[in-house]
Amino acid sequence: MTEDRDRDPTAPATRRRRFLAALGGGAAAGLSGCLGLLETESLTTPPVVDDRPEAVYFPSHVEGMAMVTTTELGDYRLALMYSYPHRFWTVTTTERTKKEPTGDVHLMASLYDDDSGTVVSDTGLSMEVLQDGEFVDQTNVYRMLSQPMGFHYGSNFALDGDGTYEVRVTVGAAGDSLRLTGAFEGDFTDSQTTAVPFEYSQRDRDDLRFERTEDRAGQQTAVDRMSMGDVPTAVAPASEDLPGELLGVRWQADAKLAAAVVEGADAERFGAGDGEAYLLVSPRTPYNRLVLPRMGLSASVERGDETVFDGRLQPTLDDELDYHYGAVVPAGTVDRLTVRVETPPQVARHEGYETAFLERGEVVYEA
Repeated sequence: MTEDRDRDPTAPATRRRRFLAALGGGAAAGLSGCLGLLETESLTTPPVVDDRPEAVYFPSHVEGMAMVTTTELGDYRLALMYSYPHRFWTVTTTERTKKEPTGDVHLMASLYDDDSGTVVSDTGLSMEVLQDGEFVDQTNVYRMLSQPMGFHYGSNFALDGDGTYEVRVTVGAAGDSLRLTGAFEGDFTDSQTTAVPFEYSQRDRDDLRFERTEDRAGQQTAVDRMSMGDVPTAVAPASEDLPGELLGVRWQADAKLAAAVVEGADAERFGAGDGEAYLLVSPRTPYNRLVLPRMGLSASVERGDETVFDGRLQPTLDDELDYHYGAVVPAGTVDRLTVRVETPPQVARHEGYETAFLERGEVVYEA
């Protein structure tokens, strides 16, 4: 099985799924769904697939989304989008809890660095909806993972019918939860708030694509990753593009963990000094190579009969490596690397991911 099973989202066969956005002027036309799916039948969410695998699977339906706007927010760039209310599953350690598709819209936000196109895949974010200065709705906003768009922040919100709303978005400091390296050192240190106008009509929402997928639902594959125009997706580098020496790619709970060790000048950007190297582990989803954040990872490095490192791998955001987990270790050969998944990704999942990446375990890389 190849390391990267995703298709090129810009290939001719998938160009119909490009994000159709009208920035700054209200909601855009809906994004079309995956090619080869059945035509729209009903806006009623179909049942969850029976006998779904304990792995990534193709969901029962695919929904479109629309862009509200993108705007600067301190060091971040913020993209605000919406879709139909979604069902999704929250995750606490290894347990999942289903959330029903309540309200009128599913609001989604993506935070990213405009220069590098790196998505900020872990910080605090809240959203409050107002109309004419009056409170309309506020609910928990979750760190989420979906097959077409990868990591984002989102939740279902209730509105008071058609009209003009204001979505007040507050973003925390990513440096509180992530080690920032490379060009990101010193960035994302302050909390920021902005107000985004949102023109909503039920007709526009119902014009978004909604496709049932009975022909593929439950198969161990995934909806193609979509292009969202200028808004980037949190995609891990291909394993062969990781810096340093690639130690291998291993499977754990249907996640793929690529590991590499970086030495010399290339390791300095990660804090390594003389006689030290940088060990990195880059987990990703199968098929689409999406980043898997908020995991608890530790590792041990053996050289001959000696264990030269045994400790935690720190969640790290880098402008070249994206979100990964790493630690400074003694330089030299790695005869055996053991990576332990102590906590699976603590992110909510859209349908198709809720049965995957839920188990603790360990993987071994040997020279």
